[in-house]
Amino acid sequence: MFPKLSDAGALAGCTVIDLSRVLGGPYCTQILADHGADVLKIEPPGGDETRGWGPPFLGETASYFIGVNRNKRGMALDLSLPAGQELLRALLADADVLVENFKPGTLEKWGLGYETLSQAFPKLIHCRVSGFGADGPLGGLPGYDACAQAMCGLMSVNGEADGEATRVGLPVVDMVTGLNAAVAVLLALNERARSGLGQFLDITLYDCALSLLHPHAPNYFYSGKTPARSGNAHPNIAPYETLPTASGPIFLAVGNNRQFAQLATALGAPELARDPRYAANADRLANRQSLRDALSALLATHEAAALADRLLRAGVPAAAVQTVDQALAHPHTRHRGMLLEQGDYRGVGSPIKLSRTPARLRRLPPALGGLEPEAG
Repeated sequence: MFPKLSDAGALAGCTVIDLSRVLGGPYCTQILADHGADVLKIEPPGGDETRGWGPPFLGETASYFIGVNRNKRGMALDLSLPAGQELLRALLADADVLVENFKPGTLEKWGLGYETLSQAFPKLIHCRVSGFGADGPLGGLPGYDACAQAMCGLMSVNGEADGEATRVGLPVVDMVTGLNAAVAVLLALNERARSGLGQFLDITLYDCALSLLHPHAPNYFYSGKTPARSGNAHPNIAPYETLPTASGPIFLAVGNNRQFAQLATALGAPELARDPRYAANADRLANRQSLRDALSALLATHEAAALADRLLRAGVPAAAVQTVDQALAHPHTRHRGMLLEQGDYRGVGSPIKLSRTPARLRRLPPALGGLEPEAG
């Protein structure tokens, strides 16, 4: 028997003051808000700049802002003024967590840095999302997703082998920084239950970008070879790449010999798995191009989506390459609760599934300086 669902999320009773803007910080606080934290998003009088990052817009608010700011209450506050600083202190008196992404030194200039706040509010968990942290050779400098991708090696391994270094087509560094910030908040809340004390959480785009370099960093550590671009082909596994079919590309992600044998059988060429050139993964890597040629010939008469479904059901990881609209329209997307719809609001649901205290849509993204009605 399934447990009874609770209307209160897993973080019910946790109060978060959100001073962050753009993406990393707001993505973190939306995760917390989705799971029941009371998040108050405080924006400067001019608002979070992503409110204007459109089109498209819903009313006067850009879709970019809407995508990472649901389930939050809203307030506009000028923290450069003494009155704004005083009001923030009053709000922090009852808060558990402060999330901000000011350039290091800015809050300190206003008398709102961690050293000051921790004296007044010893239980407060202060999470700062920044580009590089406050010290070190790059300390205090502003950070941006694409620049972090370039600086930390992500672009160097992304793109076709004979092409230019390419940015990942979504703000992966900002988003993984937001995820790590949310994890850090949860860790600190858990530790505070024992110690009774808050702490400072120092989460940077630079660190998070470097943390994404798998398997390229370990490959470099143990081979001494600088990783290079390989398109969609995996540096350690074959076949693990996109291949053409009669109706478009299919991605094959064959991770072991059993899967390769099943692939060969499904394509009507079981002898391929017995070919010594392809007997083991190391052999397939050494003969990647001839394997690609053989598979491309076999795939030429197949339709990508139907074949991918058949392969997946046979235990061979495979997927047709879908567009964003196709992925959102897939019936499994709705089945998993990954579409949120309320009036004019459309959003991607939380991927964090808890059986008894699930995430839910409680509030629509806040209007600048005000509140939105609770979601129905």
